[in-house]
Amino acid sequence: MTLVPAAHERGITTLTLDSPANRNALSARLVAELGDALSACAKDPSVRAVLLSHTGGTFCAGADLRSPPDPAAFVALLRSVVALPKPVVARVSGHVRAGGLGLLGACDISAAGPGASFAFTESRLGLAPAVISMPLLPRLDPRAAGRYYLTGERFDAAEAARTGLITIASEDVDEALAPVLDGLRRASPQGLAESKRLVTATVLAAFDRDTDALVERSARLFASREAAEGVTAFLERRDPAWVL
Repeated sequence: MTLVPAAHERGITTLTLDSPANRNALSARLVAELGDALSACAKDPSVRAVLLSHTGGTFCAGADLRSPPDPAAFVALLRSVVALPKPVVARVSGHVRAGGLGLLGACDISAAGPGASFAFTESRLGLAPAVISMPLLPRLDPRAAGRYYLTGERFDAAEAARTGLITIASEDVDEALAPVLDGLRRASPQGLAESKRLVTATVLAAFDRDTDALVERSARLFASREAAEGVTAFLERRDPAWVL
């Protein structure tokens, strides 16, 4: 059974993250399946835009610490979302953590409901938001990035919208997305592709400039002693040794 089922209606293909056993964490398998699904959407002329949704109470819990993807494969997935010649819209009604925020930040438009929460948890694991910085830092408020990267605090949809992490915070996420999807259906394929190229140019430049260095940094951090303690503590549901 696929972890990323697809459904199509009037030009919009919905890709649903459906891995409830690990809260839609970014396992090697989910990253590969989502990448394949996006490639199929890019080639299909009937697809005007992609809606990225999820099952359960978590949009994406970040990297699957038991079966993590190769950093290069994860970067390739993020870049494919940004470079896809069709808009990718995220529908969030649950929690988003760590690497899941990179996936969210790569999307062109995003809406989150009152049940959503967000946190950059990497610093609490002995890691850093390395590769996900490429789609995020060009779009995030710098002061907000400085705070939430460092502290790992949770914040809500209203704060996510204020800081540029998402586009819309709404009490009804489907109601908020209705005019967005209608607008995408009314736009021409060429108009969408060329308009997206304009708004993603800075993000793609970050990928072209920083990918190799940040993949190396991510691999180095994951292999470190502190990260081993942080990940072990997380899996054992205890505080890591450095907590004061």
